[in-house]
Amino acid sequence: MSTRKTERANALADALARRGVLHLRDAAALLGVSEMTVRRDVSAMPDRFAYLGGHIVSADDIAGGYELGREADSHANANARACAHALKLIKPDDTVFIDCGSTLDHLAQQIPAELNITVICYSLNVAERLAQKPHIRMIMLGGIYHPASATFSSGDWLEPLGRFGINKAFISAGGVDVERGASCSHFHEVPIKQKAIASSQESHLVVDASKFGTIKPAYFARLSDFRSIITEDGGKAPEA
Repeated sequence: MSTRKTERANALADALARRGVLHLRDAAALLGVSEMTVRRDVSAMPDRFAYLGGHIVSADDIAGGYELGREADSHANANARACAHALKLIKPDDTVFIDCGSTLDHLAQQIPAELNITVICYSLNVAERLAQKPHIRMIMLGGIYHPASATFSSGDWLEPLGRFGINKAFISAGGVDVERGASCSHFHEVPIKQKAIASSQESHLVVDASKFGTIKPAYFARLSDFRSIITEDGGKAPEA
């Protein structure tokens, strides 16, 4: 490894030790190099750094199981198609909850910039997409940051979340099983998902077909809790 690359790596590690997470553009500005150079450095040192959802974190912060950066490239086309179907449900002036995960990153990206809606979210990748759309009023739920899924969690937000007038909640899952329902990899997401489902007029599970037949550690809902299950093939009501 070159001296300059080593110096950049050490400077990046120091910044992450202070801040916990660093946006790619901020890392590039800090190191005085291009974003592409930062991404190459990070990719070359997986034992020290990880890149996910447009942000850099320490590899020590990445837990086993689900990692947003890895999942973002998995089944991307199917996820985008599923979200295109979900997008048809969003109407002007709606208040919408968008869950975390690589799938719903596509929904946030596809929302037209001129659409006037309110969106409640708790993940950096979704918030980053929405921040680029000036007509969208975004409400970001804060709390403790979880790098592996680029999400925040806080028990303080659960009660206020129930007071929002949510028209539609779009929920992601890592596993969908006919008998066991919808599940995910991270237990801190469970109360947020459940509160959003309970508080919305209608909830929709948005997943690609590869999630069916899979069970993840953290169960959060029966399939009957959703108005529809939306995949790359469209949406349909859950089977009774």
